[in-house]
Amino acid sequence: MFIGHYGVSFAARVVQPALPLWMLFLAVQLVDVFWAVFVLLGVEKVRIVPGITATNPLDLYYMPYTHSLIASLIWALAVIIIARLIPGIRKWGMAILVGIAVLSHWLLDLLVHRPDLPLYDNVHKVGLGLWNFPVIAFALEILLLAGGMLWYARTSSTLSRHRTYGLLLFGVLMVLVQAMVFFGSPPTSDKEVAISALFAYFLFAAIAYWLDRKPAKQTTEKLS
Repeated sequence: MFIGHYGVSFAARVVQPALPLWMLFLAVQLVDVFWAVFVLLGVEKVRIVPGITATNPLDLYYMPYTHSLIASLIWALAVIIIARLIPGIRKWGMAILVGIAVLSHWLLDLLVHRPDLPLYDNVHKVGLGLWNFPVIAFALEILLLAGGMLWYARTSSTLSRHRTYGLLLFGVLMVLVQAMVFFGSPPTSDKEVAISALFAYFLFAAIAYWLDRKPAKQTTEKLS
């Protein structure tokens, strides 16, 4: 799963408005961020195998440190502890919500992955395999994203008119990227996959920062 993860980010931002949207964008993709880094370092492994699923050509055959259930729980717990140290997020409820955002990655991946998600280490792999049903998988991604984004748009106090248009364009951009991932040409190497993934994660987080930042008028009023 890719853009569907961001539906959780928007929903968590509504539940706890004090949490920055950009942080939640990184939280829901945190295990993938480290997965990409570990692939570049040769710690975790992936092969390009066109046709291994109907929509995703990645053979994710070794990723115990990021995508096992136990590893995901450890990442989530680590994030909760670290979040408690960040100024402005020192309440347990806020920190736990960020940890839940991290853990949600594995739970949503379970729906779409073929059985390549280990429960621990690199064994007992699970996955419901919706990637083999392109229409269902694509619709699920859009539904999750649109649901969270619409909830955020209807409750956010930081969205001006032009940022609302920006949010709409952002959603269209993410859907187009998802379509390219599902239906475009397969990547040429594992390194290309990792680098393009990191670029997308941080670009989307930067856009989320722009969408969610307080308008200049509100900032000036607070200072005065």
